[in-house]
Formats: sequence, structure tokens, C-alpha cells
Amino acid sequence: MSILYNTDETLRERVTEGLKDEFKHNAIRTAQEVFYTKRGELVKEMGIGWQQLRMHATEVRNHVTDNLDYYVKQFAENAEANGCIMHYAPTGDDALWEVLDIFEKHGASYAVKSKSMMTEEVGLNEVLEETGITIIETDCAENILQTAGSKPSHIVVPALHFDREAIMKIYKEKRGYDGSSVPEEITHFLRKILRKEFMDAEVGIRGCNFAVASTGSVTLVTNEGNGRMVDSFPKVQIVFVGIDRIVPDLESLDTMLALLPRSAVGAKMTAYFSLDSGPRGAGEVDGPEEVHIVLMDNGRHTLANSEFSDMLRCMRCGACLNICPVYRHITGHGYGSIYPGPMGIVLTAGLVGYDDIDSMAFACSLCGACTEHCPVSIPIHDLIRQHRINIVEQGKNHAIEVPIFKALALMWSNVDVYNYAMKMGTPVMKKLAHGEDALAKDSAWIPVVKGWTSTRDFDCLSETRFRTWFKEHKKQQGGGK
Repeated sequence: MSILYNTDETLRERVTEGLKDEFKHNAIRTAQEVFYTKRGELVKEMGIGWQQLRMHATEVRNHVTDNLDYYVKQFAENAEANGCIMHYAPTGDDALWEVLDIFEKHGASYAVKSKSMMTEEVGLNEVLEETGITIIETDCAENILQTAGSKPSHIVVPALHFDREAIMKIYKEKRGYDGSSVPEEITHFLRKILRKEFMDAEVGIRGCNFAVASTGSVTLVTNEGNGRMVDSFPKVQIVFVGIDRIVPDLESLDTMLALLPRSAVGAKMTAYFSLDSGPRGAGEVDGPEEVHIVLMDNGRHTLANSEFSDMLRCMRCGACLNICPVYRHITGHGYGSIYPGPMGIVLTAGLVGYDDIDSMAFACSLCGACTEHCPVSIPIHDLIRQHRINIVEQGKNHAIEVPIFKALALMWSNVDVYNYAMKMGTPVMKKLAHGEDALAKDSAWIPVVKGWTSTRDFDCLSETRFRTWFKEHKKQQGGGK
């Protein structure tokens, strides 16, 4: 599983780098404000209908999670009846082997691909490239990332961390682009070079926003026409479907599609929506001759049977990223996962476990804005808090924290120890503060405390306790004891 893409650096190291990047901060701030404002206008326009839509979507998603095996079976049977070839992948490695088998069977070595978080999750591109297969990202933002050798920083606008000048430079250095930084000019160049790649591709690879159980259909929601090119031109099509992407029927799909674009980018509808139900039929002029659906679990069943089952409702809309203050400051790459932000914390920890995620679960202020904005009412901040509880209970937190908090627990639970600590703490802090009212920056060498004092003031303990002051104050007011 390659959900984590940057394990060479610690969370603190990644965050330190992210905090220095003003361009990323400004780009994220602009995107958040635009998406937040546009979403707010649409929500206000819908009135009470918005909350009713959220409630209905939550009920539908919970119903599927509670009956997951039934809907997986129904979708698979109907997809096969439509002529699709099903592949079942309990793990990410299983999915990769299935895909490699398909390429080997057809002797294929060239593929085009549309944006898919599921393929990012299992590291498909890297594996195909290692085996000598050329795979081309055709989504504009994903092509930028592939050309630059970068990873997504947002699940909806993955190239948010590049500006037009950087994009121009990337294509000049890597693809021979000789134009300006005008977005339209870059887009025309990209369209020109992709046209031949669409025509030459032997295999098309795509993700799936929602899979419809009652019809065996797969859907694709995009703002570019590349998705339809990927699933129309190549003779062989491979569709990655997470088992958590299934909805019962077309009516349920309608509900999800009413929420998704509004929550993601503040739009009533997306530019392109495709509903595919099998390979090219008799008399049809386009479409693949062979459709393979890779139905992936990759930890979803484990989540469904855990205290984090609510996360399976996630539509990957990015609404929680668009409101998160922590994401704004540490940037998407600060998390070290292809799923950044609040939803990324819950999902990554749930799928990967606690051994490899460092302190990712603590990159959250627990303000609750993510929960408020989630279109399917996932209690995201509560789930993050539960991850933290689990980490501490399993002894996965930083080793130095254990003795520190044991000492604090002793101090706060014993009056004599507390009084002594306060009495001794005041002169010690005054000395460290060089007589000032707050610890100086040169006290940043102190373990744990340095996380605060390196960037903020840490006020010294008062020489007079509040209880002592209040007792004297009451005496002065004639209040007795």
C-alpha cells in the first residue's frame, strides 16, 4: 500500500517546510475562499433543502455500509451481465497484479489514464513504469504533476501548489514548450501533445466516482473531456472501483451528484458526467471492446467493522480541506499522504495503521469545521480524536510524552505536589525568561516546550496564585473567608 508517499521525513520536518512556503499558503487561501463562498451561496439558495439532501445522502451511504457485501455482489453480477470482466482485489497488491496480468494478456505497453485517487492509493503508475509500461496522465493537473515528478496537494485540485510560471517552466524543460505562461496557451499545447497519446494508447485506465449496484454501471465526474477520451478510444479499459463507492440505484446516484459538485467547488453541476455500462455494443461507434473492473477492498471492510465506519460515507469532495485552517498552513504535502487534510487523517490512519503515520493524527485543531461542512455529515473531528485516543492507549505516541504526562497527572492529582511544583516553577521560569514575563526564544531547547516557545510567547507562572489573590480580595471587600 502506497498511501504514504513521504516517509523519509517526519511530520514535523514536512510541516516546517510547509510553513515556509508563502506561495502555497496564498494559493490554498484563495482556493478555500473561492470554494467556500460559492458553496455558501448555493447552500443558501437551497435553504432547508440542503440539509434534507445531506440527511438523505447520509442514510443512503450508511445503508450501503451496513449491507456492503450485498451491494458488492449485486454490482458485480450486474456489471458482468453487462459484459464487463470482474477482478476482485482484497489488497492493493492484488489489484496491481490483476492490472499487470491484463497488460500481459494483451501485450500492451502504452496506456492513458484519467484522474483516480484509487490508483494513487496503490501506486499504480510507479509499478507500471517499473515494468516498462508507459502510462500518461491526461487530466491537466495530473499531467502537470506527472511531468514535474510531484504528488497531489489536494484531492480535487491536485496541482494547487504550482502557479502558471512554474507550469510554463516545467513544460519548457520537460516537453519542449515554447509558449508563454497564459493558461489557455499552455492548455492548447497540452491538448496537442495528448491527442496523439489518446490515439496511440492500447489501454485506458480510470477511476470511478460512484458505482451503481442495480445497473452495474460506473460513473465518472470530471471538468475536462479527457475522461471520456480515456474510456472511449483505447480498445481495453480498466476501471478501478473501491467497494465504498457503491450506491444502490440511479435515484441514490442523483442525490450524490447533487451534493458532490456543490461541496467540492461550489458548482451546481460538473462539466462532464459519464455513466458507462459495459463495453461497446453492436452498432456503437466508440467505446472499448473490453472492460475490466478492478473491485478493490484495500482495508474498506476493516473500516466498515470498526469505530471509523462513518468514514466510508466520504465522497472525496474535498469540502473538509476547503475549510480546514491547519491544511491552509501546513499545506497538503505536510501530511505525507495522498489523502491530505481532515479526511486524509482519518482515512490514512484507518487504512495504514498507527505505526507509519508519525504524528499525523495530531495535525488538527479539532475545531469541527470539517464536520460542519461534510456533505454526508461524517463526524470527522470526532474520528480524529478517537485515533488520538487509540494511539495513546496502544502506546504509539512519542516515548517522551509518557513520563511527562505521568508527572503531570501526579501533580494535578495531589495538592501538596501541585503546590510545591507551582512554588518551584515560578522562580525557574523567571530565570529562563531572564526576568521578563514570558519565556524567551532561547528557551526553545527545552523538550516539548520548544514546540510552543519557538514561535509563541509562553507566559511565566504568576508569583501570586489566584486562590491567594481571591482570598485577599474577599477580605478587602469584607466578605470574610
